[in-house]
Amino acid sequence: MALGDPVASRLVHSSASSSAAPSPAMPNHHLTNHVDERPVENGPEPLRRDADEETPSPGPMSCLPQVVVLCEQRHETLDEVAAAAAAAGPSTSGLVSKWRHKDRMKTGYVALVLCLNISVDPPDVIKISPCARKECWIDPFSMAPPKALETIGKTLHSQYERWQPKARYKPQLDPTVEEVKKLCNTCRKFAKTERVLFHYNGHGVPKPTANGEIWVFNKSYTQYIPLPITDLDSWMKTPSIYVFDCSAAGMIVKAFLERLDWNSSSSPSSLKDCILLAACEAHQTLPQSAEFPADVFTACLTTPIKMALHWFCNRSLLRDSLEHTLIDQIPGRQNDRRTLLGELNWIFTAITDTIAWNVLPHDLFQRLFRQDLLVASLFRNFLLAERIMRSANCSPISFPLLPPTHQHHMWDAWDMAAEICLSKLPQLIADPNAEFQPSPFFTEQLTAFEVWLDHGSEGRKIPEQLPIVLQVLLSQSHRFRALVLLGRFLDMGPWAVDLALSVGIFPYVLKLLQTSAMELRHILVFIWTKILSLDKSCQVDLVKDGGHAYFIRFLDSLDAYPEQRAMAAFVLAVIVDGHNRIGQESCVNAGLLDVCLRHLQPENPNDAQKEPLLLQWLCLCLGKLWEDFSEAQLLGLQSNAPEIVIHLLSEPQPEVRASAVFALGNLVDIGSPSLNGGDDDSDYDEKVRAEINVVRSLLQVSSDASPLVRSEVAVALTRFAMGHNKHIKSVAVEYWKPQTNSLLKSLPSLANISNSSNVYSPNSFIQGSSGLASHIGPVLRVGSDSSATGRDGRISTSSPMATNSIMHGSPQSDDSSQHSDSGMLQNASNGGLSYTRSRPIDNGIYSQFIATMCNVAKDPYPRIASIGQRALSLVGVEQVVMRNSRFSSGGAHSGEASAPASSNFGMARSSSWFDMNSGHFSIAFRTPPVSPPQHDYLTGLRRVCSMEFRSRLLNSPDGLTDPLLSANASPSNMGLDILPQSTIYRWSCGHFSRPLLTGSDDNEEANARREEQERIAIDCIAKCQRSSACKMTSQIASWDTRFELGTKASLLLPFSPIVVAADENEQIRVWNYEDALPVNTFENHKLSDRGLSKLLLINELDESLLLVGSSDGNVRIWRNCTQKGGQKLVTAFSSVQGHRSAGRSIVIDWQQQSGYLYASGDMSSILVWDLDKEQLLNTIQSTADSGISALSASQVQCGQIAAGFIDASVRIFDIRTPDRFVYMARPHAPRTEKVVGIGFQPGFDPYKIVSASQAGDIQFLDVRRASEPYLTIEAHRGSLTALAVHRHAPVIASGSAKQMIKVFSLEGEQLTIIRYQPSFMGQRIGSVNCLSFHPYKSLLAAGAGDNALVSIYAEDNYQVK
Repeated sequence: MALGDPVASRLVHSSASSSAAPSPAMPNHHLTNHVDERPVENGPEPLRRDADEETPSPGPMSCLPQVVVLCEQRHETLDEVAAAAAAAGPSTSGLVSKWRHKDRMKTGYVALVLCLNISVDPPDVIKISPCARKECWIDPFSMAPPKALETIGKTLHSQYERWQPKARYKPQLDPTVEEVKKLCNTCRKFAKTERVLFHYNGHGVPKPTANGEIWVFNKSYTQYIPLPITDLDSWMKTPSIYVFDCSAAGMIVKAFLERLDWNSSSSPSSLKDCILLAACEAHQTLPQSAEFPADVFTACLTTPIKMALHWFCNRSLLRDSLEHTLIDQIPGRQNDRRTLLGELNWIFTAITDTIAWNVLPHDLFQRLFRQDLLVASLFRNFLLAERIMRSANCSPISFPLLPPTHQHHMWDAWDMAAEICLSKLPQLIADPNAEFQPSPFFTEQLTAFEVWLDHGSEGRKIPEQLPIVLQVLLSQSHRFRALVLLGRFLDMGPWAVDLALSVGIFPYVLKLLQTSAMELRHILVFIWTKILSLDKSCQVDLVKDGGHAYFIRFLDSLDAYPEQRAMAAFVLAVIVDGHNRIGQESCVNAGLLDVCLRHLQPENPNDAQKEPLLLQWLCLCLGKLWEDFSEAQLLGLQSNAPEIVIHLLSEPQPEVRASAVFALGNLVDIGSPSLNGGDDDSDYDEKVRAEINVVRSLLQVSSDASPLVRSEVAVALTRFAMGHNKHIKSVAVEYWKPQTNSLLKSLPSLANISNSSNVYSPNSFIQGSSGLASHIGPVLRVGSDSSATGRDGRISTSSPMATNSIMHGSPQSDDSSQHSDSGMLQNASNGGLSYTRSRPIDNGIYSQFIATMCNVAKDPYPRIASIGQRALSLVGVEQVVMRNSRFSSGGAHSGEASAPASSNFGMARSSSWFDMNSGHFSIAFRTPPVSPPQHDYLTGLRRVCSMEFRSRLLNSPDGLTDPLLSANASPSNMGLDILPQSTIYRWSCGHFSRPLLTGSDDNEEANARREEQERIAIDCIAKCQRSSACKMTSQIASWDTRFELGTKASLLLPFSPIVVAADENEQIRVWNYEDALPVNTFENHKLSDRGLSKLLLINELDESLLLVGSSDGNVRIWRNCTQKGGQKLVTAFSSVQGHRSAGRSIVIDWQQQSGYLYASGDMSSILVWDLDKEQLLNTIQSTADSGISALSASQVQCGQIAAGFIDASVRIFDIRTPDRFVYMARPHAPRTEKVVGIGFQPGFDPYKIVSASQAGDIQFLDVRRASEPYLTIEAHRGSLTALAVHRHAPVIASGSAKQMIKVFSLEGEQLTIIRYQPSFMGQRIGSVNCLSFHPYKSLLAAGAGDNALVSIYAEDNYQVK
């Protein structure tokens, strides 16, 4: 593979997940063959019945469900991302780590001051014989003193110039004080804010004084003149760097630090702007051994390779065999790594960088080794000077102070590399044409880095070879391997990315984008993905260097894997993120829009589905490209982008659907003044019509099962409300003008209006603008013979209609006053954004929008509901959530209204012209007043016990509840901060910040837990199957739940002694029945509309989740219910969305084998939800005239369900068959009471069912035989309330309202009867509301209705642990 074996295989393997942020791969046994049988779109091919019948009976292991749902990353972190987005608002800068310095520094001028006074020794120095004489590798006594001085000065100049060629160099040889002053002032004058280097060689003058004075000469060279360091500092100013090569140089450093301490109070930055390098400490004298040059410190700083090799030769085995003069003849150039000298310099740079990075704090390393090219070179060489001079008992010092590095073990690597290179030197000099063999240094260091990658982690010591990897990127021969290893390192987490950026990786990988090497493309995209997942500020550098074109070409290449192209799309999305208009314009001009749209379309409609991760990031990239960029939006509309993206709204992955919604939502213009006031009316009108078509498609997915998708729909529709605020508001005024009191009194009661089960399918809205009346009319119809719609498709103002609630206008408003004939807004400033021309109005879509947003405002997922309420507030319609005050104040006063404690919207303006007490409206239409409101305009509001007011809104000058509706609002002061923020993009980015090449360690723990629970389950199943008579005669526990309305549902957990119970008010309580201790208590939701349907357990063999079904069809699924206060909402949706007739008799059941949730009720269909895809899979028509009262999913056959009906009939459906219908019988005839309970018989026979009617009879049926039951039990006389069928034990149980529970065998034998027994252990069980068996044990939980007891029964031999 082009990416390289170490990375490619892992990358492809890990990226095979279908989601943007997949959870760790599930255990292999979770992926079984039955997944292939799951239906797609219109259902699977019919299964062969004969094959089923020939199949032997499955064993216990095969009955254990293998499918695991709702365990993806989106179910773990979405709420946290949403909370962060709400707190911080839209991100504009990303995470900028400390690696990026705001101000890059450059040394522009270098002052070289040499005080040598050749042939005259200073009076305070006694030299040995022989002693060090060379200055800049020149013997000053080999020529005349003036010539020697000039030659040394030029040589020092050339030595410095090698490190910073662009600097200006000013030498002063044996200067006076005035000459030094002039030199310093000149350098500072022309350097301006750049750094100035002052190099001082004081070998020909006395040592510095204790007061910090250095010595220069008078004009006649007859005296040494002191130069105070304070004067020098005042001339040099900052930023500056000083090099003092003289004995007792530490005296100068000490004086400097004292001066800096004095000045630190007035200029604290001076400490950082001044750098000092000194040859020795205050009490030390420079080495005089002839082994060294006299300026050994300068030699180390300016000619480190030559100095290091001379020093090494004297201490290695080569000292006798290698002539030192050969060192001066090393072939090559320092900047050519293909030569011996260049490679030595390369190795030296890598080693000194490595030592510094591993020893210094990272901020100091950044300052000294990455901020200034010349300073970095000097400090690398300073590390060598410390090593060499310490061998001569001389300790160079610096400011900032560096820790000792002379004994670092990386110097051993340098010695080895130097020895290898020197051993080749004689041959290379003798034969200039000899082939140069590179040193194995870098190969060995990369191997060491690879070993660390195999065993290292964040908690261990960081890899010391990281700076070497950086240097290796410069070599074409090592570059590919280094990039692959670097990619593996970056994949370890954000901490690794930050370390790599801190070491200086960024400019190298940025420059590599200019290469055309095909083999590097994949790994470079991966590396940039990791970098941008941490720090999005790099987007500026990418655009500036044209890097975006590199990723666009990669995205458009078909030879790359889809997962890798998804990474390129991520990089491009980051480039255009944050309203970076430069990035957006650059990518549009480079053709990104066409590339994304082209790859979103399948080349052949019959092609296999594209990689979901690629589809997701193509959509997110488009969304960011269009975000608040009108020109790009217009190009997208002209390119038919909506039609292309809309097809993705039915994709099986919620991440793809949410990303498609995000892209479509950003096509909606929230009101750009540039377009609104443009000259081309046709283009503008066409754009608005396209926006309305986009919104129409979004309304269709407003009932998606995934909160991730619905959240994005709500945000997108809020953008639509922002841009079309005026027209939505005017349509609302037109449709919901205030009616007469007599008409108001004829409207339905509050209970009917606010019933959250009255929901509408957005699919039906698409049929036309007049379709709204048929859905709203039945709810609040007054006079059925009155026409609901006008000829123009508008809803007639004479037809009193509302969606779930009523909206009304205020007579104080000019919008709804009697003087306004049309009800349209006359003053644009009252309705939000001001448009210079009106948009084409489609009243139907605006009505559909209001109806949908009213449903969104009551979404079972709290965040989505808050977005819906915000959208209604933006258009002047405010949702006042009706809450039973008993939950807030302890009373039992139903029908009182309270505003949610959300700050997204404020208080509904409702004046005294309308009596809220009699109207009971849960929605109020708000419009601005014509005249300033009176101080007592709140007197007409009915007091509510838990309504919260925002003080800033009450203080608003015009009394409005939202700044958007204020008369003072204008496009200039209404920013994006008033819009709810999308979360799909920020959440999706988190995928790339997690490891992509390796699996999670959590898999091993999950596998072990799963295997242990499977073993326990199989043992329990075997015991149940061997039990011939399960007589539930022993009451092992009794729990007073203290529910006010009795226990509505109970559930026994499979692997812990826990029972979960709930009441009609949807209070959930968890209890340990062995310890008799409460575990947890929480509310399913805080809304006023309450009612419980059923409790179910999902993923019982893994991390189990609690599904709570409400009577209105809303389903909420919780995690960590057994942790006190630790419960967390995983997902929530309406299982009967669009089926208003379902009423409050919703029935649901869960099938773990298939991952399907079945829901129905007082309706003619069964909705099948795939919880893995979080999508409505199918709708099964029941072909019955009555509703469904009981539902049971087979735990053996995937896709098979049994339904009991209100008319006492029984039907079996199988979604795998073409017509879905399998079997129908009326076993309870001639009785007509509804079926209370139904279930498949225990064991592995999928063809036998049990049905119990309210009349009290229990019927046993065999689907393969006639429709008549083969066994009938008259269990109760007209009072049967509950039926429970054990999953594996041959036993069923029934309960009645007459305080009685009966347990039967499958042969009809009554095994146990439980009734009121006034004994020591017995308690009155009360009217039986619910029964439930333990999934694997012979345990029965019974919930009572009148005394709220939950009793648990077992066999006599049950052992309590």
